[in-house]
Amino acid sequence: MNNELLAVLEYMERERGIERESLIQALESALLSAARKSVVESTDIRINIDRETYDIKAIARKRVVEKVKNQHDEISWVKARMLRPEVQLGGTVDVEVTPKNFGRIAAQTAKQAIMHKIRQAEKERVYDEYRDSAGDIVSGAVRRFERGDVVVDLGRAEGLMPMRERVPIEEYQVGDRLRAYVVRVDNTPQGAEIILSRSHPNFVRRLFELEVSEISDGTVEIKGIAREAGFRSKIAVHSHDEKVDPVGACVGMRGIRVKNIVRELSGEKIDIVRWSDDIRTFVTNSLAPAKLRHVSVEEAEHKICVQVDNDQLSLAIGKKGQNARLTAKLTGWKVDIQREETDGGFAEKVAKAVADLAQLEGVGPELAEKLVHGGFASMEGIVTAELEDIAALDGFDAELASQVHQAVEKAYEAMNGPIED
Repeated sequence: MNNELLAVLEYMERERGIERESLIQALESALLSAARKSVVESTDIRINIDRETYDIKAIARKRVVEKVKNQHDEISWVKARMLRPEVQLGGTVDVEVTPKNFGRIAAQTAKQAIMHKIRQAEKERVYDEYRDSAGDIVSGAVRRFERGDVVVDLGRAEGLMPMRERVPIEEYQVGDRLRAYVVRVDNTPQGAEIILSRSHPNFVRRLFELEVSEISDGTVEIKGIAREAGFRSKIAVHSHDEKVDPVGACVGMRGIRVKNIVRELSGEKIDIVRWSDDIRTFVTNSLAPAKLRHVSVEEAEHKICVQVDNDQLSLAIGKKGQNARLTAKLTGWKVDIQREETDGGFAEKVAKAVADLAQLEGVGPELAEKLVHGGFASMEGIVTAELEDIAALDGFDAELASQVHQAVEKAYEAMNGPIED
């Protein structure tokens, strides 16, 4: 009995969890390749490992001939009948051709074959473990960078977050812990390739499903998501239970649910929109908090035309057109936002807006005029605006923009109550 081989097989089966028969077959295949290269010249050969004694034999199949011309592949009829009495000329017999030094070759080959089998088995095991993970969220630590791609240690495997799947405003360091969405799992010759993303819209979807129990149990449904990763997302929700407010369920008590998601997304703004099968209502909800004067539908061009007052224009369009762009993505319609044209009174409206803002402590006539002419004609528009947009106005800087924003916010809260997150 080959006790050394038996001990190795038992160890691998016990410690690595690889089936013994699978190891034996891998070893037979490796030994066959080694035998053909070095010691056995027969063309039709196989390696056989006895399943009880674990003895290794090289078996050659030889053709029975009357006169031998090729001793490696042929055997005389006389000798063949000693092995198989019933064999006839032209038939074949199996002959053991195990070389004397085959034990040494077998030992070297066995180590290589078993290590190869271990690596292959581990790759298959990792793929089997993760192949159904597409669409899930996983967590891991940043291990290294490869030309802008991030390699994430997931424990038993590595995930790859390509440059295109990264969030533009996020920076990672080796060792950082992060969560990511599994886009797909590919089975490659090098093993399982797990593609991760933090910029995918479905990353936001899965975070809401994990955070909001009403979504996970099907009471509230996510109808659509539009995202500009790192900056802003819009999510449309609908409740299948009249008693459940879909927006309130997603926001959570004191905004705790959506705050947890915003924290995971590095401060990305999230607009939770009430879905409606009426496209006018849906667009109106999506463009909030901007107040719309008129919404019309052009079915032929699949376009929504929206008219707003001058003081609502910048709010409706959003920073660099972001609000309008995300609304178009969310609804699937082209969205055209225009200032409402009036026959008269525009100058009066501007003057009134300047006068209203000038009365606020910390603003004054000069700043009020610059704000109104810059598109910020109401307290609501200023409160919901980005500080960077205010600071970009003529005569403003970051510090002044912050002071004005705080002053207007204080006045707005005094008139309307605390601003909701």
